[in-house]
Amino acid sequence: MSIVIRKGYKFRLNTSPVGEALMRQFAGCNRFLWIRALALQKERLDSKQSCLSYNKLANMLPMWKKEHPFLADAPSQPLQQTLKALDKAIKEAFDKANPKRFPVFKKRGQCKDSFRYPQGFEISNNRIFLPKIGWVGFCKSQYIKGKPKNVTVSREIDHWYVSVQTEIKVSNPVHPSVKAVGIDLGIKKMVALSDGTHIEPINAFMNAQKKLAKLQRCIAKKVKFSSNRYKLVKKIQKLHWHIANIRKDYLHKASCTLSKNHAIVCMEDLQVRNMSKSSKGSIEKPGGNVKAKSGLNKAILDQGWGELTRQLSYKQYWRGGVIVLVPPQYTSQKCSECGHIEADNRPSQAVFHCQACGNTENADTNGAKNILREGLSRLACPEKGAAFIGHREMVQSGRSLKQEIRSRLVA
Repeated sequence: MSIVIRKGYKFRLNTSPVGEALMRQFAGCNRFLWIRALALQKERLDSKQSCLSYNKLANMLPMWKKEHPFLADAPSQPLQQTLKALDKAIKEAFDKANPKRFPVFKKRGQCKDSFRYPQGFEISNNRIFLPKIGWVGFCKSQYIKGKPKNVTVSREIDHWYVSVQTEIKVSNPVHPSVKAVGIDLGIKKMVALSDGTHIEPINAFMNAQKKLAKLQRCIAKKVKFSSNRYKLVKKIQKLHWHIANIRKDYLHKASCTLSKNHAIVCMEDLQVRNMSKSSKGSIEKPGGNVKAKSGLNKAILDQGWGELTRQLSYKQYWRGGVIVLVPPQYTSQKCSECGHIEADNRPSQAVFHCQACGNTENADTNGAKNILREGLSRLACPEKGAAFIGHREMVQSGRSLKQEIRSRLVA
C-alpha cells in the first residue's frame, strides 16, 4: 500500500516595488470578493434560503467583474480559490459533528493578505513565475521535493512569501522505532513523558510580555492615524510575529524528537478553547479569580498544545507511526501502580502520593504513564472509542486498524 504525503515549503520573495504593488492589488481583490460573496450568503440565510454552492458563485464571477472592473485585473484562479475557501468555511460552520465559527468579513490591515494559484505557475531554480506578475526570485533555503500542486503568496509584516505545496507518493512507511510513549501536557513542564523525561517550555510570550506591555502603553498616548502611532503599530506586529516564530520553531523541534523516537504517541484529547475561556462571567453572574484565570489562560496558550498535536499528527503519518488521543478525565488523580483514583492522591502540583499503595513520584510522569496505558488499551480495542489522528486513510483501507498498525510497526 502507498500513501500520499503533502508537504509545504515556504520561501521569502525578492520583490520589486512594481511586484509588491501588484501583489497588494490582487490580495485586495480577493478580500473584496470574499466580502461580496459572504454578504450575499448572509442575505440568503437571513431570508431563510439555502447558501449558494461554489459552482453558482463561480458562475456569478463574470457579472461581478463587469460591476467592478478592477476585479478583471486580478488573475481568475485566485478569485475562484477565494470562493472555494468561502464555500468550505460555510460548510464547516454548519458541520454538526465538529462545527467551526461562521466566516466573518475581512478588513484591510486586520487579516492576512494572500492569494493562491492552483496552476499556471512555474518554478525554475530560485525563481517562480506567477501569472499576471511575472518571474520573481526567492530565497531558496531548501530543495523542493515532490510535484508542486499549488502556490500561495502571502504577506507577513513587511515581506512577501511564497508557500509551495507538493505531493509525494511513497510506499507504505514503516516507523524506525517500536517504542510507545505517553505524554502529559503542562505549563511548568511543557511535555512530560512516561519514561520520566520531560521537555521544558520556551515561554515565548512570557519572556516578551514586559516589552510588549511597554509598547502598548506608548501607543495609547499617540494620536490616532499619526505617523508615530503607525510606527509603533508596526513594532508591536513585528514583536508578535517574532513570538509566534519562536514558539513554532520550538514546537517543530520538540515534535520532531518525539516523532522520530516513538512509533506510538498517546496524549490527552484536550479542549484548549474551553480550558482557556475567560472567567469574567456576565453582569448577572460575575466570575471569580478573574486575574488569576487570565494569567493561567495566557500560560496555556503560550505553550501551543494544539499546534504540537497538529505537528505530531502529520509527522507520525509521514513516518508510519500513530498518535492516539485519550480522554483526560482522572489521568492526574489515578495511581499508575494500583489504579486507585482519589483527589487527595495529588497533594501538590508537582508531587503524586497514592493514598492506597503509597506510590510516590512526579505528578506529571504519573499522568503520562496513565495516558500511555489508556492509549494502548484503546489501540488494542478500537471499540472503546479512541480518536486516531493522521490515519483516516488507513482506517478506510479495508484492513483492521490493529492489523494495519502492526504491519507498520514491524520492519
